[in-house]
Amino acid sequence: MRKLVYIIVITFFFYACGNQKKVIKEISSDTNKELFYPKSDPTNKGNWKLNSEVSDEFNNKTLDTNKWRIVGEFKDGKPTYENEDQPGKKEWIGRAPSQFSGKNFRLENGMLILETKWEPDFPFSDKTQKYQGKDYKHENITTACIISRKLFKYGYMEIRSKATDAEVTSSFWATGSGTEFDFFEMFGDHRQPNKEARGKDRELWWSIHDWTRDGKGKSTYTEHHDLGFRVADNFHTYGIEWDENGVKIYVDGKLFTEASRKKINEYDDVKKNKGGNGAKENYVITKPIRIWLDQETFPWHGVPDSKEDLELNSPEDKKNDGVVDFEIDYVRIWQKK
Repeated sequence: MRKLVYIIVITFFFYACGNQKKVIKEISSDTNKELFYPKSDPTNKGNWKLNSEVSDEFNNKTLDTNKWRIVGEFKDGKPTYENEDQPGKKEWIGRAPSQFSGKNFRLENGMLILETKWEPDFPFSDKTQKYQGKDYKHENITTACIISRKLFKYGYMEIRSKATDAEVTSSFWATGSGTEFDFFEMFGDHRQPNKEARGKDRELWWSIHDWTRDGKGKSTYTEHHDLGFRVADNFHTYGIEWDENGVKIYVDGKLFTEASRKKINEYDDVKKNKGGNGAKENYVITKPIRIWLDQETFPWHGVPDSKEDLELNSPEDKKNDGVVDFEIDYVRIWQKK
């Protein structure tokens, strides 16, 4: 007997920070599971299957810690940076002057919200970090970071988000097996006139890094593009299709840029990085990865120097709380069936 599959389409509308959020969910009564397809492939011509172990709608009251590891969770009044999934390995604490705090997130209105705070009294690390010949200490600014517990290899990664409207990053990236795959690192605002003029607050910046002994973290590929809109003004959907042949990036369901494996391998990293990465090829993202969602400060792009500076673009009723938000509606990962 032919099965009947009833599709219920439920649309949720609400306003967050003055912006309308719309989520469409398809529920199959045959499986009693929510079905989602990439925004660029709504009829699923690509034969995608949602990987529920690394996808999250953030509709619960608490974060699913079976899926996510919170960096900088507090114990005995201090943040800790032990990597529970890789015992004995210390966690990255964030880029100075900011530092990750396990308290800097909340779930609200069906979204994960990562918080950057002006927090001078935070128990910061006394270690310094050196960038471009200058030492920076951790001070004043705390940020958020959560990391997926499960690894996956190849697929379609999609996030619907709105960047923080401040001089901090709002990032969606991944690491694994000595590689780093930055889907985007967005800067919602800038004070440096030259970067403001070049549209840094409209930029899609993605890259690949090799962190093996030979690579030493050097970029093996990168692209910078003007999206045509400020990344902190509204929610947008960003999709990344990744397989053994290269990378395609979609914005609001439309193909925005792509780079084949051949193109990436021809990238002139030897010239740009004074010796290259030492790898046989630049396309080093061929092994399982895990997702990172975080905020950081990049000193060479400017850092908020006061609470008022951090909150320069905050709504009038929120200018005094010392908090700015990176809002994430969902993270969905599909792989081929």
